[in-house]
Amino acid sequence: MNDDSQQQVIQQQLIKDMLMESLEGLDRFDRELVALEKGEAEADTMNDIFRVIHTMKGTAGCIGLQRIEMVAHAGENVLSLLREGKLSIHPELISTLLALSDALREILRVLEQTGHDGGDADYSALLERLRKCQSLPSAPVAQPSIENTAFGLFDDDPGAHSPEVAKPVAAAPSSASSAQVTSVSEASAPGAPSGKPGVSESAIRVDVVQLDKLMNLVGELVLARNQIVEFTSQAENTALVQAAQRLNIITTELQEGVMKTRMQPISNIWSKLPRIVRDVAQELGKEVELVMEGQSTELDRTVIESIKDPLIHIIRNSIDHGIEAPDRRRAAGKAEKGLLHLRAFHEGGQVNIEVIDDGKGIDLAKVKSKALDAGMVTPDQLSRMTDREALNLIFLPGLSTADQVTAVSGRGVGMDVVRTNIEKIGGSVDIQTTLGEGTTLRIKIPLTLAIIPALVITTCGERFAIPQVSLVELVRLEGEQALKGIEHVFGAPVYRLRGKLLPLVCLDAVLHLERSSSQSADNNVANIIVLKAGEQQFGLIVDAVNDTQEIVVKPLGKHLKGLPVFAGATIMGDGMVALILDVFGLAQHAHVVSQSGKNELSESAGTASKAGAAIRQSLLLFSLGASHRFALPLSSVGRLEKFPSSQVEREGDREVVQYREQIMPLVRLANVLGGTDAANGELPVVVYTVNHRNFGLVVGRIDDIVEETVVLQNEQHRSGILGSSVIQGRVTEMIDVGAIISNQALAS
Repeated sequence: MNDDSQQQVIQQQLIKDMLMESLEGLDRFDRELVALEKGEAEADTMNDIFRVIHTMKGTAGCIGLQRIEMVAHAGENVLSLLREGKLSIHPELISTLLALSDALREILRVLEQTGHDGGDADYSALLERLRKCQSLPSAPVAQPSIENTAFGLFDDDPGAHSPEVAKPVAAAPSSASSAQVTSVSEASAPGAPSGKPGVSESAIRVDVVQLDKLMNLVGELVLARNQIVEFTSQAENTALVQAAQRLNIITTELQEGVMKTRMQPISNIWSKLPRIVRDVAQELGKEVELVMEGQSTELDRTVIESIKDPLIHIIRNSIDHGIEAPDRRRAAGKAEKGLLHLRAFHEGGQVNIEVIDDGKGIDLAKVKSKALDAGMVTPDQLSRMTDREALNLIFLPGLSTADQVTAVSGRGVGMDVVRTNIEKIGGSVDIQTTLGEGTTLRIKIPLTLAIIPALVITTCGERFAIPQVSLVELVRLEGEQALKGIEHVFGAPVYRLRGKLLPLVCLDAVLHLERSSSQSADNNVANIIVLKAGEQQFGLIVDAVNDTQEIVVKPLGKHLKGLPVFAGATIMGDGMVALILDVFGLAQHAHVVSQSGKNELSESAGTASKAGAAIRQSLLLFSLGASHRFALPLSSVGRLEKFPSSQVEREGDREVVQYREQIMPLVRLANVLGGTDAANGELPVVVYTVNHRNFGLVVGRIDDIVEETVVLQNEQHRSGILGSSVIQGRVTEMIDVGAIISNQALAS
């Protein structure tokens, strides 16, 4: 290689190193400028801000990048005055410095693409803004000095070596629009030094492709390790067995180490959000406080890159569509400053990201109207939609609820792309909203190549892994307890766990697994894994519980992405593949919880009283005589019992029975609603619990349990009746259980 070629290679490497260092520095520059504006900066923040631009200027001058040197030098002049206390923190000053950051990023982008920092962009306007900033009002009060630090190898500024530098901490003038950032958790330890080592001092950069190759090689090593361990398990050569055990330990540690190299905290993308929130809030004339929780939550680098753009779009939407302007918030009785809360956490082998705002919420009537006007749905479709289905209309391409097109949103392009990009990596998006109170958007994404603790179980000869984060406890029933401990309520298996009914799900039935003749189930043993899906607990019945171990989560292929019960797959120690169960999806598939994550039985309770509303819910149908047919939401049912008439006693003027060490009042619905019930023999009783107190509703005859879309008509005003609906071709009256119980409680 001749001297010219060698010099060119060196130049390219210098440019590459500068790009990495400068882009990381500008991210830190933005973050610390926003902190400085809030008055939450650390002691060394001003020096760090100055150092970023000063180092860029010096490096650019060294390798002949004149445009970067010129723009950075103009910014350095302003920062020098700010650092010396000759300028105070001012919104216009911060905005100009952030514009400087954007300009330097643009020049770096051109440099990366073309190899030089030329281009057609004109930065004269920015340079003029920077010049005018030098004439802004100076700090009114002299501030305590701080010790100056070195500013890099290319320190050619004589003023940088002064022994003391004044730190500007003057209060910023009030502004009509602002953004604040609060970080929840991950507080630094008391007494820890505020200065952090630079990237070059604490880390090296490795190409992701190289990490992928290393990961594949480790996978092959694991398979070879498994074969050797299996081969030596019967060997008599002690030295060979010891060597195999040593290989097993080293391979396991190597595998875990390589996995962790790909994991990165979500703070890598969240660090850019304070700047985005500030800019959007300022552009829209709003005040927003950003609270971030769970920055240390780790996920694979490829997943981080995939969710970056969708997350930014969601944040911008929350500020634009959700959070109101200060005057409107004040009129609504809210604080003028809106709250935007970001939360990340691991659950069920996946990463959950929540974006919560306390804004105006989503107006479903407006969403429906926009969708109808755009021809996306028909009036008939709208009339049959639930609120949840209507809310999902915002994910349709081209739908926007904005009244006018702005630089932030309003063109109908966005939420459909957000959902598409997240689903590409096996994730999902869910929205919940309350009009006038705010909106919560939840993203669930897979932990690609993540290492999580899991419980390994077996059913019908197949192994599955259950993330331990969803595990509550293990219950094993043997002998007589296994035969009689599991009860059935209208065909659904349940187990009484410490006095509460636990819904049971048989894994082999849900997954349609077939047993061979050698895999017959042991009826004398029942293994129940108590799991938590959202707020609901349920029991999963499996053949055997094996052990717990750290597993590597691999995403499912595209052809399996639509299966709701699986969160991914993992390779076990023997080289075989085991599927990872999605606990929440499994609960939904087995109808233990609804799509929104709530208990299906309780979900319908709060909506049953809305006359005229189309509500799909589970109902208990019963009769009081030949012609009186009634229904009540199953959400109101705690238990279904039958009591012999001989057990009914009297307490004053009311009937009671002894039930679970309590005296439970009985309410004969025939006396309240009309009709007849069974006076003798067994009394069918619906047990209803209020504030830990049981009430028994005596019905005439239980007819069926159905799931129907109920449209209440002929709203009635007599006590105990909500209205009528046509169910299974018959007119059925919906009873108001709450009103009946309340009247009974008042009467007693």
